[in-house]
Amino acid sequence: MLRKRIKRNARLVRYVVYKETLIDFKDHFWTFLGSFLGIGIIGLLNDQKFTDSDSLFLIGSFGASSVLIYGIVNSPLAQPRNLIGGHVICALVGVTVHKIIPDHIWLSSAFAVSISIVLMQVTKTLHPPGGATALIANIGSEKIKALGYMYVLNPVLSGVLVLLFVAVMVNRFAAHRKYPANRNWYKVWERKYFTRI
Repeated sequence: MLRKRIKRNARLVRYVVYKETLIDFKDHFWTFLGSFLGIGIIGLLNDQKFTDSDSLFLIGSFGASSVLIYGIVNSPLAQPRNLIGGHVICALVGVTVHKIIPDHIWLSSAFAVSISIVLMQVTKTLHPPGGATALIANIGSEKIKALGYMYVLNPVLSGVLVLLFVAVMVNRFAAHRKYPANRNWYKVWERKYFTRI
């Protein structure tokens, strides 16, 4: 019995390792194209709007979001609700915590990230790069901190919308990809939030 279970588990492990290490050049092409266009457009907008030394529009958490929305398109963490909601909630929390605790970066950073994670869980918008968005609001340059709540709108919301638009367009051309997983993700008015027991 134990031997049979070990053999079955070994077969399962070999299958998973095999599937995860397959090289699919089509998938790699679409991942590259999507992330190049998404980050490239944001970078171009950054160059047009800001000086070379001031990269306000191009924040680090967008790189991590690109991994999810272009590389792991089927992940629940990569869906539009999570992408937009996670970043916006975390940006709001990050700015608010920084305004409340401006002088203690270690404390404001810890509070901002921790509160952001819990709020993303509560609102079902968990998006790991959102934690970095909250952190950047506290440890970013003085120009980022000076933005205040404008940080939520620009660069966060505007940048996320660029990434989402590119992800939807690129993944639409890839026949083997389906992003977003729910094509009616934006129709919040049709959702039933409360069900009777």
